[in-house]
Amino acid sequence: MAKNAVAEIVNLDSDSDEDNGGEGGGRGMVQSLASLIENQQVPIGDAATAAPRETLECRSFWKAGENYVIPTGVTPTASGMLEHARVHPKFLHSNATSHKWAFGAIAELLDNAVDETQNGATFVKIDKINIVKDNTPALVFQDDGGGMDPNGIRKCMSLGYSSKKSNTTIGQYGNGFKTSTMRLGADAIVFSRSTRGGKSTQSIGLLSYTFLRRTGQDDVIVPMIDFDISNGQPQPVVYGSPGDWSTNLNILLKWSPFSTVDELLQQFEDIGTHGTKVIVYNLWLNDEGIYELSFDDDDEDIQLRDENAQDGKRLHAKTIELRSHISYRYRHSLRAYISMLYLKKFKNFKIVLRGIPVQQFNIADEFRYPETVMYKPQAAATEYAASEIKIGFIKEAPKLPINGFNVYHKNRLIRVLLEGSTRGNGVVGVLEANFIEPAHDKQDFERSSLFLRLEARLKKIISDYWQTHCHVFGYQTAQIPADKSKRVVIPDQLPTVNTSNPSPLPSGKFSQGGPIIREISVSNATSTRTVAVPAPHLRNSTGLRSNFQPVQLNPQPAATNTGNNLVGKSAGEIREENLQLFMRCEEYKKKENEIEQTVKSLEKELEETKSICAQLALLVDAKKKEMLQQQI
Repeated sequence: MAKNAVAEIVNLDSDSDEDNGGEGGGRGMVQSLASLIENQQVPIGDAATAAPRETLECRSFWKAGENYVIPTGVTPTASGMLEHARVHPKFLHSNATSHKWAFGAIAELLDNAVDETQNGATFVKIDKINIVKDNTPALVFQDDGGGMDPNGIRKCMSLGYSSKKSNTTIGQYGNGFKTSTMRLGADAIVFSRSTRGGKSTQSIGLLSYTFLRRTGQDDVIVPMIDFDISNGQPQPVVYGSPGDWSTNLNILLKWSPFSTVDELLQQFEDIGTHGTKVIVYNLWLNDEGIYELSFDDDDEDIQLRDENAQDGKRLHAKTIELRSHISYRYRHSLRAYISMLYLKKFKNFKIVLRGIPVQQFNIADEFRYPETVMYKPQAAATEYAASEIKIGFIKEAPKLPINGFNVYHKNRLIRVLLEGSTRGNGVVGVLEANFIEPAHDKQDFERSSLFLRLEARLKKIISDYWQTHCHVFGYQTAQIPADKSKRVVIPDQLPTVNTSNPSPLPSGKFSQGGPIIREISVSNATSTRTVAVPAPHLRNSTGLRSNFQPVQLNPQPAATNTGNNLVGKSAGEIREENLQLFMRCEEYKKKENEIEQTVKSLEKELEETKSICAQLALLVDAKKKEMLQQQI
């Protein structure tokens, strides 16, 4: 009975493709909230006796779809309703698996808020709250956009419906809300307020995988209730009977984080006259039984747990520097990911993460030696406009072993194409490719012929740029000799910085007059930071060479007969010598690696030969014994 009552209300959806708010909120009958609550015995304010909220037995997302019992029978259709194809609740989980990455699901919800800028939205907030019922964390997304009327929230909860037809809106498939919320947690509740057609309404909808599984539903049931607030006080909008409305309310109170009507209505207090709030709760756990999202490592961020950072191993300086770059951090830091999620900077809109606005970042703004390449897609039947590709060296080039492109679609970051090849270190590009279609999870593009041609072209652009610009770092090519006047020294050093009063070096290898290498400013040859580490050519696998002599590069009065061969040299000459030594060191390392591979290959070949010899020896012995037996 409850199942049929809920279905009647959910299925009362408009056949029109337009979001006509007046119709959506006007077909129901407005009744007194007090009379409905009194007649149906719904709890108003005291949640002390509320039953604990039920949860799924399996809280790991990738296992939550297992062991789902498919009922042998089908619930009969309610009287007066047409038979229809059903969407089994397991589809909610299967549909959400399109998001392999939790941040991709969060980005989908942000896209919905960004699309609301055309309706006047000025912010979207992302934060973590604690559920009072069981003191568990939940995610909150809130914007001040136009909100949804009763008609709109039903379309939001429907599968595959989208009214977004603008060329500027990001959403287009009508599937993002369902996949993203179900990817982050087992349940989501939506609160929305809007004013359309002269009527002000507020609506509540619950998409609960827990409710559907625990009650054994064979169809996706979404309880919703609506209120008319045009007169200042919330008045229930009843589409069927008062009992149907109360049935939906009771399901909301049992399966949502809120146990009373007052608690539900309090969620609208900070929304204002229009806007939407989405609370995702029963967040998924990882295989170790801890929350997939981490809220405690950084009070200003939401993070994905980085297994590499928790292995307890001592890291090399280059590894530390690589992990501090945004090309690595965006995989684990939501703040870093959001900062580069949208290509163009917003003018009157901000994304607030845990109370602090996110500063947008375009890596192209920091390019060195930037260039612009125009790319025009080629297609037989369609004429495409040329797209602008910005390319250049990142400021850390060529130390960091990264290169590739940030590819956007309608202002939204879709794919980060990063390569690990040393040929092209530090070469990065940015483009907006509106001529190719993103996949449903918006983390990649459809593998169309247009995309494959673009991918091949981008790799060539990186190669061409490297060929024509690598000489600024001392690399030589067959076409362009090294331009020594433009070389910039980028020392290989640990990120231990002290610009005023360097602290004493620790005891150990660097305590006996250890090396002090200073980065020299190209403009005024002044010391900018100090690190306790030898130059690359003076290192070996165990530390310093035994015959290493420390070199002091910070400006000091020249001393006579010091034996220091750097006295009197200019900063440019020192940089040049350091660069040449660095290049030689890299060549030696490469040769060393090649020799090690050769040795390993020879050792393997030797072991195989020994094994063959042993087998042959056994065969010879067996043959000898056989011949002796025949002679006897």
